[in-house]
Amino acid sequence: MPAFKSLIPCRGILGLLLSIASIQAAALERDLEDRLRYHRVHELPADLPAADSARQRPWVLDLRFVAADAAESAAVQRWLQAGAGPRNPVFVLVNRETSGDLLRILNELVGTPGLLTLGVPVPLFQPDIVVQQRAEDERRAYDAIANGAPLTAVLRENPEKERNDEASLSRDRLAAATADLSGEQGGTKPDRPPVDLALQRAVHLYRSLLALKKI
Repeated sequence: MPAFKSLIPCRGILGLLLSIASIQAAALERDLEDRLRYHRVHELPADLPAADSARQRPWVLDLRFVAADAAESAAVQRWLQAGAGPRNPVFVLVNRETSGDLLRILNELVGTPGLLTLGVPVPLFQPDIVVQQRAEDERRAYDAIANGAPLTAVLRENPEKERNDEASLSRDRLAAATADLSGEQGGTKPDRPPVDLALQRAVHLYRSLLALKKI
């Protein structure tokens, strides 16, 4: 009995860890601008947006780093055929780690009205819109959003610059001198994540379609 009781806290901790893991692996969805919605898939077919919402708005469907078998890829095919249209485009993001079954499905859907694929070049698959980005930079941008960064953090190439007038320079000098006297190390700002080039290009294309009144 004591041994059995000792398992209860462990099971509670295990349950908590599994719960946290399931939250982290859940689909991620964010508004971009106007009606455009960003939807990141982790597991198929559970993470696909609801079928009844497929044609209600334009989407960025992120299939990067997604593993899928033939049946799961077929579910994506059905969703895209139901969702993509000239007035509600779907921008699909892919990369080298997108499942081969998914890439084969996307190859079969080439030419579908309203469907565009974007990403780095992949063996045996050429996205409609090719971007060139190092794998490590793409992963850092991808992970930054999963860790809570706003989408704007990976969409802007030129962050807001700090003022460099004489007053701010004086404050910086004073802070540096104070740190030197106290022996303390100055604080460092967290690294800004790289721009997510595939996602950025999808947003730019959407803006262009709006400006041309194509959607």
